[in-house]
Amino acid sequence: MQKSQIYRLLRLGCVLCIGLLISCSQPSAEAATNTYYVSPTGKDSQKGTITSPWKTLQHAADTVPAGSTVYLREGVYKQQLAITRSGSASKGNITFTPYSSEKAVLDGTGQAVDGLQGMIDIQNASYITIKGLEIRNYTTTHADEVPTGISIQGAGSHIQITGNKIHDIKSTVSLSGNHATGRDAHGIAVYGNKAPESLHDITIDHNELYNLVLGSSESLVVNGNVEKFTISHNRLHDNDNIGIDVIGYEGIAPNVKYDVARQGVIKGNTIYNISSNRNPFYGKKIPNNSNSAGAIYVDGGKDTVIEQNKVYNNDIGIEIASEHAGKSTDNITVRSNIIFSNRLTGIAMGGYDTERGSTINSHIMNNTLYKNDTLNRGNGQLYVQYDTRNNVIKNNIMVAGASNVLIYNEYTKNSGNIIDYNLYDAPDGSAEATWIWKNKEYAGFPDYRKRSGNDAHSLFANPKLIDPAKQNFHVQQSSPAIHQGIADPSIVGTLDIDGQLRKSHSPITIGADQ
Repeated sequence: MQKSQIYRLLRLGCVLCIGLLISCSQPSAEAATNTYYVSPTGKDSQKGTITSPWKTLQHAADTVPAGSTVYLREGVYKQQLAITRSGSASKGNITFTPYSSEKAVLDGTGQAVDGLQGMIDIQNASYITIKGLEIRNYTTTHADEVPTGISIQGAGSHIQITGNKIHDIKSTVSLSGNHATGRDAHGIAVYGNKAPESLHDITIDHNELYNLVLGSSESLVVNGNVEKFTISHNRLHDNDNIGIDVIGYEGIAPNVKYDVARQGVIKGNTIYNISSNRNPFYGKKIPNNSNSAGAIYVDGGKDTVIEQNKVYNNDIGIEIASEHAGKSTDNITVRSNIIFSNRLTGIAMGGYDTERGSTINSHIMNNTLYKNDTLNRGNGQLYVQYDTRNNVIKNNIMVAGASNVLIYNEYTKNSGNIIDYNLYDAPDGSAEATWIWKNKEYAGFPDYRKRSGNDAHSLFANPKLIDPAKQNFHVQQSSPAIHQGIADPSIVGTLDIDGQLRKSHSPITIGADQ
């Protein structure tokens, strides 16, 4: 090779190296397109940059690729958003979130409702994040329209709904006869209405849902073919029907085999002032005294853990039941929850009448139930209803309210249930405390324990809670609850109400506080 050729190759190599250095020191074109902006004052004909933002959320959803973040600049967006395009595992989620500390509001005033429709509607999409938005004022006066703050439907996965504020979503359908039929709304709704493809790996975390007018529906619902979901650290309050609901067998999925929400975790939520008493769906008279709304309700769901929640001033604290004859709520674990001052009862299980389904193979462990049954109707702290089978109820603190009733079970269809290692207390002492078991009433703890066959290792004593009046349900160092429980497999290695690891061997402390 001649020297002139060698020099030309060397010069070419230097140019290439310099070019590579320059290109590596600057962001790539692909990286530069991963961030987009929307503003109420923007234009969809612009580039979607911070200086030339788009105007509509829908244009952004129809345009951006996987791995993109769409920042909403401050303002009120009287827009709906339908998301049908997905992010991906390799490139990341498509995220909609406010820019920096700015406040972005989706306002539904005047927006149309078509069936079950969300202000944000995610349909058959995956790898989506909705974060930090306020969604409000989505309402209807028409039957069979279901306004929803955020709706997730179809099949899909890896969807995160986090840090949003959802309020004033309402159905105000006029009364027809004694009830308002077709009167429904949701704050957040997850409907798995395909099969066998499911909605899975859904996270709903740190949202606030309040001032919702729901009719026969729920504040936050997971229904049909939904699996592996987490509902955590949300705050729900002042809504006129159920708080969190996990549902099966309502015909949402086209195949009954898949028509059940399952493998979920409901953890660390705070839920209060949930009541149906001002809900016209339950009767014209306001208040109607229906007391039907649970803070957390599992209706036909299965394989779900409910833990570390704080629920109070609701109609019902936690209910695990099935409204559908021949169908069961199966393998639900209710553990380390604090449940107090709820009107009807603390925990309810089983069908509410003989036309309903059953609760089976479930565990109610290490909860603190304090002075529920505030209506003084005698439903007690634990309300055992129709058809309960092979359930375990252990290590719970139960302090009765004015009725002195601790457990109420009027149905005799009740088999294989194990109740033991609990700590009971009542205002008028052991002799006046009452248990109803298989429709037999027992007055006094010794009589109940001897004749019912329950609670052989349980105690009746003041649990010495630190300060219930100030919602401090930790136990004092001198509490008889300490080291008196049993390390059932459903509680070993789990966390107490404060996130402290429970001992892996007996004895453990009774109640929600380790």
